[in-house]
Amino acid sequence: MNQVTLDHMHMAHALRLAERGLYTTQPNPRVGCVVAHGEEVVGEGWHVHAGEAHAEVLALRAAGVRAHGATVYVTLEPCGLQGRTPPCVDALIAAGIARVVIASEDASQHAGDALARLRKAGIEVETGLMRETARGLNRGFFSRIERDRPWLRLKLAMSLDGRTALANGASKWITGAAARADVQRWRARSSAILTGIGSVLADDPRLTARIDETHIAPLRVVLDRDLRTPAGAHLLDGSVPTLVFHAQGSTPQDGRFDHVECLASASDAAGLELRTVLRVLAERGCNEVQVEAGPRLAGAWLAAGLVDELLLYIAPVLLGDAAQPLLALPRLDDLAARWRMQVVEQGQVGEDWRLLLRPQA
Repeated sequence: MNQVTLDHMHMAHALRLAERGLYTTQPNPRVGCVVAHGEEVVGEGWHVHAGEAHAEVLALRAAGVRAHGATVYVTLEPCGLQGRTPPCVDALIAAGIARVVIASEDASQHAGDALARLRKAGIEVETGLMRETARGLNRGFFSRIERDRPWLRLKLAMSLDGRTALANGASKWITGAAARADVQRWRARSSAILTGIGSVLADDPRLTARIDETHIAPLRVVLDRDLRTPAGAHLLDGSVPTLVFHAQGSTPQDGRFDHVECLASASDAAGLELRTVLRVLAERGCNEVQVEAGPRLAGAWLAAGLVDELLLYIAPVLLGDAAQPLLALPRLDDLAARWRMQVVEQGQVGEDWRLLLRPQA
């Protein structure tokens, strides 16, 4: 096997390892690492929880003395700074690694300091192998570091005629059990799940990630400008961390909000300032935010240019023209101004279809 093929094989393995941390690494990135001599893997690891050992350290521990002279394949640039754990660069140098192959540079690092230290120690360093795949696995992390805001995913479910609920608001359930279970996995990979007061009043959602893996509790975020969330609402039960954004002129006056955090935020006649909401969530370490809201708030995110991807479930049913629309968007008088979407993924989930789309520039 030639070196190029060998490198791709081991990096693909490292990326599969990184994906095992899909639900658990928040706010840290998902990282996998392989230690190899030629075709033989002598150690492997992936980052599991923030504050615990990084992928490189776990892989080096597994390799033991066989790490000396080996090649390390890691999906993200090794950390060079002291955080809650020691720098991974120090561990690689101490282990006597001969070569390090890195998929993606870490934009949060200080001007490639980690790479410079590896090279200064005589370690061969290569970067960029399967970079886009590695960045895709951590699109929320890179969005927070590079754009100062989380990656925003808008989840919607609709009928074949583009409706989300009956005229009276009834919407349970448009999609089938398989699609609803699939949504839980997308929730679980998110740092936060966000909704608006309209959905709270209409549906009393829980916004929890109900999957088999334990200790998965994304932050629940509610946009409630006038603090209208009623007593007894699921989102006020204190079962998982919850943040309620409200207008600066509104103040909690009773015990309804005792078990959640309330934060005053900028607002206008249309509602809370959405960019401010994202900035605050980024400051709190949120990488991916999943919005599950009604047509008005969902449309506001899209119209503001803040939706990075649309997770759309389509049920093979018809609800009629009196039912509620998918999105409330500004009127268009010119087709050239239409919102263009690119289909990234498509497939069947039970009886329904799932599309993952991203806005086109």
